[in-house]
Amino acid sequence: MDPLDSAQDVVHCTRCQTPENPVYCEICHLYWCKGCAENHYKIHHEVPLKQTYTNLNYPKCRSHSTKQCELHCEQCDVPICEQCISEEHSGHNQVDILKVFQSKNKALKKELQELEELIYPKYQEIASNLQVQKVDLSKNSKKLITALNKRGMLWQREINTIVRNLQSDIEKEESKSLDIIKKQENKIKRTISEITHSIDEMRKLLNFQDIFLVPEYKSRNDEFKRLPPKFQASLPKFTPPKINRDRLSELFGSLSDLSFTIEEGEYSMQTKEGKSTPPDWALMDVPLMLTTINTSNDCGLYGVTCLNDEKIWTCGNNKIMELYNLQGRLVKSIQTESGNRPQDIAVTKSDDLVYIDDIEKTVNIVKNTSIETMVVSPGWIPRYVCSTSSDDLLVVMDHAAKQTRVVRYSGSTEKQIIQFHNERHQLYSSGGYKYISENRNQDICVSDYEASAVVVVNQAGKLRFNYTGPSSTHERSFFPSGITTDSQGRILTADCINQCIHILDQDGQFLRYIENGDLLGPFDLSVDTKDNLFVALWSTGKVKKLQYCKNNNATELQ
Repeated sequence: MDPLDSAQDVVHCTRCQTPENPVYCEICHLYWCKGCAENHYKIHHEVPLKQTYTNLNYPKCRSHSTKQCELHCEQCDVPICEQCISEEHSGHNQVDILKVFQSKNKALKKELQELEELIYPKYQEIASNLQVQKVDLSKNSKKLITALNKRGMLWQREINTIVRNLQSDIEKEESKSLDIIKKQENKIKRTISEITHSIDEMRKLLNFQDIFLVPEYKSRNDEFKRLPPKFQASLPKFTPPKINRDRLSELFGSLSDLSFTIEEGEYSMQTKEGKSTPPDWALMDVPLMLTTINTSNDCGLYGVTCLNDEKIWTCGNNKIMELYNLQGRLVKSIQTESGNRPQDIAVTKSDDLVYIDDIEKTVNIVKNTSIETMVVSPGWIPRYVCSTSSDDLLVVMDHAAKQTRVVRYSGSTEKQIIQFHNERHQLYSSGGYKYISENRNQDICVSDYEASAVVVVNQAGKLRFNYTGPSSTHERSFFPSGITTDSQGRILTADCINQCIHILDQDGQFLRYIENGDLLGPFDLSVDTKDNLFVALWSTGKVKKLQYCKNNNATELQ
């Protein structure tokens, strides 16, 4: 322990750590014992420890106003004077107030250094990043407006082209119809001229009463009685459909929703050397079996999720979901509303149980004793579910057209769909087990049994990696089922066929197996807040609690 970290420790010599009467060098600001001081540079000036604080203002005693406090009571954590020792602080441990001052002074210096060298620069970096985002936002808005104007001009050109084409079509039709009408008109005019001529001829015959000409007259009335076909042109009409603004907006283009990613918790701090803080919880070479919980599902237990550090929910091949404490006592049981077995279960941040009824194609939530349907997605069948750090639900869904997707819901509102990689390739195989979990960095981890892979995408749904086993040459195949993540961002997935559990880091690098003779058919996994692992065993209906990692600074089991 550092000598300045506790008020009960004395100051040690910098060189040999001897605690006997150290002196302080005003030149190099170090402490030396008598022996080491003799060998120290003669030009430096060593002084007794207390002389280094001769300018300090000792506090006045609160109980005895004429006295100065030169001691510190450890039990009460207050400065005291010599008279206090025989009165209200009698029997308490006292230490020299200079030692307490020195310890706290060192802590202040350490905190000041941390603020100046780590925290303050980090906030400056964050503030600078926000300024950059403001500039980027303005640039993006201008870019979008320009794109919209270009799109509008393009549409205007297309509309003008359509109008001109229609006008041209009207003019062509008018010219064509006019030619036909003129031909018919000329024909009628010729006939009218012939009728007029016949009328004149007939009048002459009647007026002159010419015996020679009248008998030669030949009537054309029968010919003229055969009227020409009635001609009626059908004039073209313009019939504009009703303008559908939604359809127009869809064709014109739409803006994606503005979204903000807010990560809860602290920013990552690094030392001046750029090294990250070591993990709080390191993997154990040999995991410890802490507890065995027997459930009513003697065979076919496939779901487990932690309600808290003391209770777990389970589900299996019946219609009952059961809550057990760590002593194996059944605390509560809930039957599905439909009587179907639950496909998967999860717990929200408000400790409500969520279950999937894939027969009814619903996602349901249990509030107290009532069951409410949260999600119904026509054409899609919900299969697996998890709750996120933002209290959303991530639901794995299958479609009859051999498609699988992950949908994010806030309550009953659909917020995000994750299905494709590069807009062409399906991220997930069709059918089979696909347990799901959100990592602490908001990655979405899906165990794809049919694809023999763990598929991990980031919060935006972009593929980060596929894990298919420790190596391509590994002797055994990989059959992932249950999946969970821990406080260190590690990914744990069960392999029921090979009777083991794979542990990966958050970037998909294999770390190690958990292999234990008692893990018969590990099917689903859950981790509590202390990184204890709960394993649902398909073949025995038991839940095993394991400790697979430990706090480097702790000595007791969690």
